[in-house]
Amino acid sequence: MIKTIMIGSTVSVQGIFVKLLPNKLMQVRVGSRIFTGRPVGAG
Repeated sequence: MIKTIMIGSTVSVQGIFVKLLPNKLMQVRVGSRIFTGRPVGAG
């Protein structure tokens, strides 16, 4: 499933969902890299 996260205030990353962390941050995979950030809402 493709998800979008925000890293900082202006950088967004779109990738394959990896997991939701206990602190409400989300991890997504782009190629071999895993990024962690705040999930972007659907609305």
